[in-house]
Amino acid sequence: MINVLFAATEARWSEYEAPLTAAFADRDLAVDLRTDFAPDAFAPEEVDYIIYAPNSDVQDFTPYTRCKAVLNLWAGVEAIVGNQTLTQPLCRMVDHGLTRGMVEWVTGHALRHHLHIDHFLAHQDGDWEGAKLIPPLAEERPVTVLGLGELGTACAQSLAQMGFPVTGWSRTQKDIEGLTCLSGTDGLAKALSNAQILVLLLPLTEETTDLLDATRLGQLPEGAVILNPGRGPLIVDDALLAALDSGHLRHATLDVFREEPLPAAHPFWSHPKVTVCPHIASETRPLTASRIIADNVARGEAGQDFLFEVDRSQGY
Repeated sequence: MINVLFAATEARWSEYEAPLTAAFADRDLAVDLRTDFAPDAFAPEEVDYIIYAPNSDVQDFTPYTRCKAVLNLWAGVEAIVGNQTLTQPLCRMVDHGLTRGMVEWVTGHALRHHLHIDHFLAHQDGDWEGAKLIPPLAEERPVTVLGLGELGTACAQSLAQMGFPVTGWSRTQKDIEGLTCLSGTDGLAKALSNAQILVLLLPLTEETTDLLDATRLGQLPEGAVILNPGRGPLIVDDALLAALDSGHLRHATLDVFREEPLPAAHPFWSHPKVTVCPHIASETRPLTASRIIADNVARGEAGQDFLFEVDRSQGY
């Protein structure tokens, strides 16, 4: 019997219990699945795998001496990767539902700004000529995606397939068909310099925190739009507000923030050039995520490498 601990909130357990049970059965895995808050919870030394959310009560992994892997339910691992007690393999969540949700959010908001939909919604007043604003073709609207991991690459390729000239930037150089790929400090400046739409999908690390400060925001062309479904601290809030107030940036659509929920008094809520989304760009879907978790447990039992294992030295 494989002992699997579900270490997340009770609300998550109600969503995941049935699909996890089905996914383990589909792979002929004999699993005893329990929560960390149940009366019959495992003793830590009995646990083989932990299905984990960083807001779980489990924060000290030292007692889990038999645990073969910690399988994160979230795409981001910045809240757990630095935990010094976590010595077991840690795996990110990468699944079809999460990726498709992000692609749909990014392409939808990119098209919103590309087609000037906000302009037309604000000109429903009977003035035909006043409402007229012809958008360029997609091929005339350069887009830059910062971050070429699973989500960033999928979004960049989707936008490229629609005809946008897409530049992707990553920490290390990549070669992805249909994209102009850049890396390094000089590559970042070049990637920003012609980005009429900028999409942020970088992981949050020491190197990427406050990456878009006043200097880098100033490297964007006048009238650029920012979409941030990645991590809130990638942008310096005050610098972003200043760039919007000055007219250098046209709009910012933000799905992630330094503090969540975003406080009601935060100036983003009332700013006319900011759209606030309550962290809904991409949500882990229990059905598809359960299949990924079951796959990783099966791989662990077979002595194979885990899917999406985190590189601790890089932080993602």
